[in-house]
Amino acid sequence: MRKLRKLAEYGQSFWLDDLSRDLIQSGELARRIADQDLRGITSNPAIFANSIGNSTAYDAQLRELAAAGRTTTAIYEALTTSDVRDACDLLRPVYDATDGVDGYVSLEVSPLLARDTEASIAEGRHLATLVDRPNLMIKIPGTVEGIPAVETLLADGINVNVTLLFSVERYQAVAEAWLRALERRHAAGLPLARVASVASFFVSRIDTLVDQLIDHRLRPDGSSPVTPSPAHLRGRIAIASAKLAYAGYRRMVGTERWQRLAEAGARPQRLLWASTGTKNPAYGDTLYVDTLIGPDTVNTMPLATAAAFGDHGKPARTLVRGVPDARRALRELKAAGIDLRYVTWQLENDGIQKFIEPYAKLLAGIEKKRSSAPA
Repeated sequence: MRKLRKLAEYGQSFWLDDLSRDLIQSGELARRIADQDLRGITSNPAIFANSIGNSTAYDAQLRELAAAGRTTTAIYEALTTSDVRDACDLLRPVYDATDGVDGYVSLEVSPLLARDTEASIAEGRHLATLVDRPNLMIKIPGTVEGIPAVETLLADGINVNVTLLFSVERYQAVAEAWLRALERRHAAGLPLARVASVASFFVSRIDTLVDQLIDHRLRPDGSSPVTPSPAHLRGRIAIASAKLAYAGYRRMVGTERWQRLAEAGARPQRLLWASTGTKNPAYGDTLYVDTLIGPDTVNTMPLATAAAFGDHGKPARTLVRGVPDARRALRELKAAGIDLRYVTWQLENDGIQKFIEPYAKLLAGIEKKRSSAPA
């Protein structure tokens, strides 16, 4: 617990990448807020599929909604927005105490809309109205189609968590959309201080795919036809990418353009490290926390990662270390014939699909229960 709380001393907020009715009703979420300095919650369709599909805590509300004739999608919205609203209320004291810096709960639009700008805008507005809490963040994938939706919702004054970012270049496009949205509000005479956003950069998935591509370039004896051998790059590219994204963030907040907005009350769009659970057992289970600690950032951890960091994590300001090494690692990866642009393109598409599949399975389960409920 002390180690999780210590993150705040280095300017990083600890958020939890999990949400369920059991977590709320058992009092565990309130305990974590009090004891671990938990400052936010992120959710996604896969999290809700697991929460709703593996708990009886939702059954009574589901039956009631089904009996009232609600559609499957409307039932899904009611179940998820109820949890998000309750979590927002539990985190409201954090939101107030930090003057709107933290205390947010993220709710994602349907993963089926990842390539649909206008539908993402409409659903983002709809969900914001349903939850009706100032500390809600609407999650929009940072696809090419999602970025205009991000800008529009932020210009509306709706907080946005831009999710599924895998490349430095796409992060920079998201940061540009954030600046444009603030400039639109400022030009219209609208307040900037309580419009919040995070850019969710996914880390462990980068190493999972890049490591596979590196292994394709190694012989059975460990040698490589590629010179120099890319073997030493395994487990390094995700962290290198994150460090370079953060270097871009630091350059952005040093510009006159940003300073004008800051003087008008704007706050930075923080980088949020997502997918921080280690996928490769050969790497330490706190790798993507220990190495990415720095000011104006968030780390959203699965329950297991939070427990591991609380037990044996290494709190220190590590994010600004080794930036030249990070640049060198990406150059060496390219020299080995691995184009990170294609890697991140595949990860984005895979990420969308990883949310579509559990979302579709959950809707099918809700429909089955809805159809069997008495009218």
